[in-house]
Amino acid sequence: MKEKILVTGASGFIGSFIVEEALRRGYETWAAVRRSSSKAYLSDSRINFIELDFSSTEALVSQLQSHNFQYVVHAAGVTKCLDRSDFMRINCEGTEHLVEALRQLDMPLKRFVYISSLSVMGAIREEQPYSEILDTDTPQPNTAYGHSKLAAEQWLAANAGRMPYIVLRPTGVYGPRERDYFMQVKSISQHVDFAVGYKRQDITFVYVTDVVQAVFLAFDHGVNGKAYFLSDGCVYTSKDYSQLVRTELGSPWCMRITAPIWVLRLVTACGEYVGRLTHKVTALNNDKFNILRQRNWRCDISTACQELGYQPEVTLGEGVRRSVEWYVGQGWLK
Repeated sequence: MKEKILVTGASGFIGSFIVEEALRRGYETWAAVRRSSSKAYLSDSRINFIELDFSSTEALVSQLQSHNFQYVVHAAGVTKCLDRSDFMRINCEGTEHLVEALRQLDMPLKRFVYISSLSVMGAIREEQPYSEILDTDTPQPNTAYGHSKLAAEQWLAANAGRMPYIVLRPTGVYGPRERDYFMQVKSISQHVDFAVGYKRQDITFVYVTDVVQAVFLAFDHGVNGKAYFLSDGCVYTSKDYSQLVRTELGSPWCMRITAPIWVLRLVTACGEYVGRLTHKVTALNNDKFNILRQRNWRCDISTACQELGYQPEVTLGEGVRRSVEWYVGQGWLK
């Protein structure tokens, strides 16, 4: 009999890749989606769909009571919100409700994997020369998003009891279907490469399939209750990423503009204002300001390598090539 896996946030960027890998590995795969969710990347006929309401434990108990999952990957959440309180409601309280439902149903879980973020650490070790953020460092989130992810982690640590869970903290995840890094790709294709701040910035990346690799490694490896950083193991500048994108686009002429931090502050404030007027979430908002101005995104993945057996497989050059090829093929770049 096939083991059953539930993937929340299955219609999202990372979630859709987790679903694909679960099918490839032969799991009975259940994709949790909202009624309004696009299923554009969930077209395989083997996928089982389930609508889940994370607003209450009672609703989840009702929706899950006829199921027995061995694995749950909780990738549902938000990275951008109009109201800061929504981060906590969706990312933290939604996690609480799901775990409580699983416990009430006495689900025979072998592993619960929570997809968190490097953003829980905030702007630490910012003195040059930058050093890697360690899993022993005290998190100091500087965004509403980071606070909500950390709150979920802390709730799990305090309340999950004997439930076998692991937390993954990927750095900037990129790849086909992703839209935030795509904004820079599109800008470069239109001959403008925009950077912020004159102080050195060290950034890190992880290709989406390497995050997926870590998810499935976490089913059988790692220490219960522990959090693991994920990156490709290298450190870059924004110019490194831009140059790789330009190469894949055929090296179009490009004007690189480096603006001071106060310009970013003005742009994100305007984006926040426009978002509230139009009731539409924008990529450049007040929360994003703190993410973009952070200078040190180095992180130590040695624990993930040692305890999970994680070994990043996709270099930034190869990942950018795959991403740009997909964007072009899908007509996202016109």
